[in-house]
Amino acid sequence: MISSTTVNYIGNELSLFEKAVNWKQYWSSFVVPVLGDNVLEVGAGLGGTTRQLCKPGFSGKWTCLEPDPELLSQLRSQQAEGLIPASCQPLLGITDDLIKTDTGTYSSLLYIDVIEHIEDDKSELQRAFTLLRPGGHLIILVPAHQWLFSPFDAAIGHYRRYNKARLKQVIPSGLVIDRFHYMDSVGLLASSANKLMLRQSNPTEAQIQLWDSLMVPASKIVDPLIGRSLGKSVLLIAHKPRS
Repeated sequence: MISSTTVNYIGNELSLFEKAVNWKQYWSSFVVPVLGDNVLEVGAGLGGTTRQLCKPGFSGKWTCLEPDPELLSQLRSQQAEGLIPASCQPLLGITDDLIKTDTGTYSSLLYIDVIEHIEDDKSELQRAFTLLRPGGHLIILVPAHQWLFSPFDAAIGHYRRYNKARLKQVIPSGLVIDRFHYMDSVGLLASSANKLMLRQSNPTEAQIQLWDSLMVPASKIVDPLIGRSLGKSVLLIAHKPRS
């Protein structure tokens, strides 16, 4: 696939969060059961989500859609090195490139920390709805709370952060919500500190390790105790009705 639409990604946080093992395991525990057999991962980046979810035993089709030619090149290099399964298909482009050929095709569409990078999020998610097959799932993970918008968000190209109400406004009305809640209540404290005191444009590797090794495991305990009502991220899983 050759797309006429390419994007040069301005963020530099992807490699920093590569080592957030506990966080990836936490959110992926909700996502894995609904992936199905034909997954479209939008904004695949450096392949962190791909490696987390598309394990060697995955027997379906996995498409890594990435609009940045340089990131796509790195994805293909990782695949050549065996870090990403050969069954994955890295493609250059955006969802608009797939509408004419892949309507109603996918068992799930993944947007893991991606929607906040897209200016017209409502139109993007409408295209996602069109690409989903009946019974398929839309899976979204986004950073929470606009009041937390920081120099870090601006530096990596975020247009916005979300609360549940803001995200619900832009998802297609035809979807049925299966899971919709905040995650990482303890990590919210770290984000608040960065906003109010540190005001960093980039977290350090040590800060990422501290958050992932201590705060995320604590959040896994606290989140269900408070009804998943607080957190620094929002998770949405919804499906397209079969009829």
